[in-house]
Amino acid sequence: MPANTANLINFVFEIANKLRGPYRPPQYRKVMLPMTVLRRLDCVLAPTKDQVLKEYEKLQARGLEGDALHKVLARKASKERDHPLYNISPYTFEKLLADPENIATNLISYINGFSESARVIFEAFGFESEIEKLDKANRLYLVVKEFADPRINLHPKQVSNHDMGYVFEELVRKFNEQANEEAGDHFTPREVIRLMAHLLYTEDEDVYTPGIARTIYDPTAGTGGMLSVSEEYIKEQNPQAHLELFGQEYNEESWAICRSDLLIKDEPVDNIAFGDTLGDGETGDGHEGKNFHYMLANPPFGVEWKPQEDHVRSEHNTLGFNGRFGPGLPRINDGATLFLLHMLSKMKPAPEQGGEGSRIAIVFNGSPLFNGEPGPSESNIRRWIIENDWLDAIIALPDQLFYNTGIYTYIWLVSNRKPAQRKGKVQLIDGTRHYRKMKKSLGNKRNELSDEHIEELTRLYAGFKNNAKCKVGLNGKCEKRICSKIFDNRDFGYLKVIVERPLRLNFQASTERIERLWQEKAFLNLATSKKRKNQNEHDAEVEAGKATQQRILKLLKNLRNTLYQDRPEFEDKLKAAFKKNDEKLPAPIKKAILSALSERDPEATICRNKDGDPEPDSELRDTEIVPLPEDILLPLPIGYEKDADNTDLLELVYDHCEAYLAREVLPFVDDAWIDHSKTKVGYEIPINRHFYVYEPPRPLKDIEQDIQGLEKDILAMLKKVTT
Repeated sequence: MPANTANLINFVFEIANKLRGPYRPPQYRKVMLPMTVLRRLDCVLAPTKDQVLKEYEKLQARGLEGDALHKVLARKASKERDHPLYNISPYTFEKLLADPENIATNLISYINGFSESARVIFEAFGFESEIEKLDKANRLYLVVKEFADPRINLHPKQVSNHDMGYVFEELVRKFNEQANEEAGDHFTPREVIRLMAHLLYTEDEDVYTPGIARTIYDPTAGTGGMLSVSEEYIKEQNPQAHLELFGQEYNEESWAICRSDLLIKDEPVDNIAFGDTLGDGETGDGHEGKNFHYMLANPPFGVEWKPQEDHVRSEHNTLGFNGRFGPGLPRINDGATLFLLHMLSKMKPAPEQGGEGSRIAIVFNGSPLFNGEPGPSESNIRRWIIENDWLDAIIALPDQLFYNTGIYTYIWLVSNRKPAQRKGKVQLIDGTRHYRKMKKSLGNKRNELSDEHIEELTRLYAGFKNNAKCKVGLNGKCEKRICSKIFDNRDFGYLKVIVERPLRLNFQASTERIERLWQEKAFLNLATSKKRKNQNEHDAEVEAGKATQQRILKLLKNLRNTLYQDRPEFEDKLKAAFKKNDEKLPAPIKKAILSALSERDPEATICRNKDGDPEPDSELRDTEIVPLPEDILLPLPIGYEKDADNTDLLELVYDHCEAYLAREVLPFVDDAWIDHSKTKVGYEIPINRHFYVYEPPRPLKDIEQDIQGLEKDILAMLKKVTT
């Protein structure tokens, strides 16, 4: 962060501390953010302020109003602007200070004098109510005076748009910290955004064609950092590129800051929609029906999507793949992947379909890599992306890189226009050791990416080589490690197979087992009655049931305490005993008796169904994860619904699964089998496992010496205490 930017941020916080009393620290943002925007606009318009006012007087005298007045004033404020920005109020910060008694009324009048695109910003801040509160607390004049200080000159010639982005993001970060905002709702460090831009636009020759027109979109725009950095990156290398920035943001403060940034840069502010991207109605997708060339996002992760659940589930169930959420939905407590699905729905048609295609860069935590069981969950989302050959690369970033959370994060690159050499492949890059320690921590952010780290990670991506190495820091040393690996798409798929083992039971009419009958519902129900109208009939039926229970118990006790290891043999004995005593043996009672008198016995004969097939033992049931066959083609022939028919899939994988069973399971349990009807497809991306390097523990002798040394030190310290 540049020194002048840091000084500016500190200066603003010095002003904020003067709000203490009428405001608590978490509330400072309500004043400081709109005041910073207001001062920025004031500085931008200052050079042409007098000309605009004179022109306004002339136009009023001529009776000009409406759009015509609007356009003339916009041109007068800045002849080169395409999007209006002016102020017809006679006030500036300096003139507001000249009338302390009426400063609140005059400040509101000043804000209302802005062109509509600027007024909307302050309406979003809800700043008018804060002005009244500041005035009542005798703080308004003081705050305006401080912001009028020459040291806080926010004209773009003094503070560039790039640096102003830093200012706003750092202010918002600090205010969030004071308000104890949750870790999932965070702002992306600028160096991470720069890395995303390098990766997204690397080897993309089209965007560097002079005069090219391209659209860039962020569905979680925040204060607009990703859009601004992308624009700066492309413009540095292709000043003649025509870029349109689009976004959506549901936080009013962030939305207002983002719009103000675009307004000052003379870009269309209406492209930044307000509302919940995942919602419906007025708060839903603000760019419905549009698609974009490039998309970047850092969605909130680890945050539940309960508020949007009704609409998201409805869209998933009714529209399926014609909507945004066709392949499945993530767990309710982390909706990050919903934003990726939303972005995928906004890709331009692929070149194979006659379109230009799109590229996406999105930041996730680790959950989208592996969470979700096979079926309509994160697993199916991964499957849909990979089987469509859209997943290009994943870059693992260091921890402690973000302001409000210290967890590891990952950049996903997704595209429907991969170059030929990347088709059918996915690149994984380990960047977890590409960082340097910061001189001063910012919240949870203790690490940062240097320009060299960004260049190195970009080089690894552009090189697209398997087992590519680079130098990384390890325990204070510099070593060469593999940092890039290339995989086939199918390497991330697997088959979840259910391995069954036969049920083996013994039976015995012992006192202990007979007592278990009182835990069987069918047996207990014998002494109940559904008759409610006639109490006598009800009681009689209950008594009859109790008598039946006692007869059954007596009958079982007479079976002798013999251990049977074959179920059919015991069933024959049971039937014979009931028949001999003229007692009926209904199926539910038989089932209850077999359940109560049985115990698992590995030496017993296998229990079989009426067709002679072994019955599975649920307690011995196991799950095996089987890699996909190496020769299988994607996409796999199975649907995305919860109980998808796997018949066509089994034709391709049946022998493969049986071979796995024979190789990995039967040598240890020779009576196991696979229930193929339950075979499902899953996808996961175990990036950490692929880059894991085993490091043997230190020799025991060295550890022992260290312990002995510590013991001597402790004894020496204790001796000093006792003497």
